[in-house]
Formats: sequence, C-alpha cells, structure tokens
Amino acid sequence: MRTGALGTFVARVDAVEYGLCRSINSFAAQPGVRRVFRTASRLGNGVVWYALLAVLPLLYGRAAVRPVLVMTLVGLVGVSLYKLLKQTFVRERPFITHAGISLHDAPLDRYSFPSGHTLHAVAFTWQTVAHFPMLSWVLLPLTGLVAASRVVLGLHYPTDVVVGAVIGALLAVLGLSLG
Repeated sequence: MRTGALGTFVARVDAVEYGLCRSINSFAAQPGVRRVFRTASRLGNGVVWYALLAVLPLLYGRAAVRPVLVMTLVGLVGVSLYKLLKQTFVRERPFITHAGISLHDAPLDRYSFPSGHTLHAVAFTWQTVAHFPMLSWVLLPLTGLVAASRVVLGLHYPTDVVVGAVIGALLAVLGLSLG
C-alpha cells in the first residue's frame, strides 16, 4: 500500500485520470470491441514478441541474428525495469481503485504503473522496424492496439501507457545504439 508523499501524488494523478480512463473503458461494453482488444492484449503478453524473435532469423538469415540478440537483451532489461517501477510506485489498477472502471481481461499482476505490455510493444516494434522496415505495416497497428487495449480493458490508466511507451522508446534507442 502506498504511503507518504509518493502515495498522495499517485492518488491525485489517479483521480485526475479517472474520467478519461472511464470514457475509454466504456468502449469495451461492445462485445466486438472487447474481443479485438482482448486479442491484442493477449498477443502483447509476449506471444507475438517471442514469435517475432524466433521468426526474424528464419526470414532474414544472418542479418537478423544481432538484432534479435539485442532485442532479447532489451526485453530482459524492460522486464526488470517495469517490475522495479511497479514495486516502487505500487499504483493499483484502475478497476481496483474505481468502481466505475470495468475489468474486461485478467491482469498479469496487481499494479499498473507502468504498462509492461506497452513498454515491450514499443521497444520491440521500434527496433524491428529500424532493421526491417517492411514489417511496419503489421507491427505499428499491433503496437497501437496493444497500448490502447490496456486502458480499454480497465487494466491501466492512460499515463501508465504513455510512460510505458516512453520507456520502451528509450530502451529501443539504447538497443539500436548497441548495433
């Protein structure tokens, strides 16, 4: 449970974001919309990124080996970083804090800040598109759906997603600097 100045700050941010979060979450009341975003969210659990890492060397041969190794390293750093941040900020998910937010998919853990799904979607997509731009047509829309799914499904606040995207972008740039 949050206490002190950090807890007070996070609670204020939660309250400010509640209206936007609730508006976005209301789209999941439509079964077709809910199905699309659940699918995107589940793909963003890691399935797509693991498959991508496995398929890139098959598609592009030796040219993909170094990028895949760097992306794997970036992915591991991303997991460590977002877990540390979640333990530090202990921001409850919106459906826990606000009765007006409906949960439409099972969370992977208790806390919401930052969005690990978004962090990894941005990091993997950015690096992949930098090396293999012809994959942007599928990865960019998927990344957008994964990021949006987190708020639509009641799992994250918008700032969780924005911060996840920023961290993912920074990690991708770091990865690209490694080669």
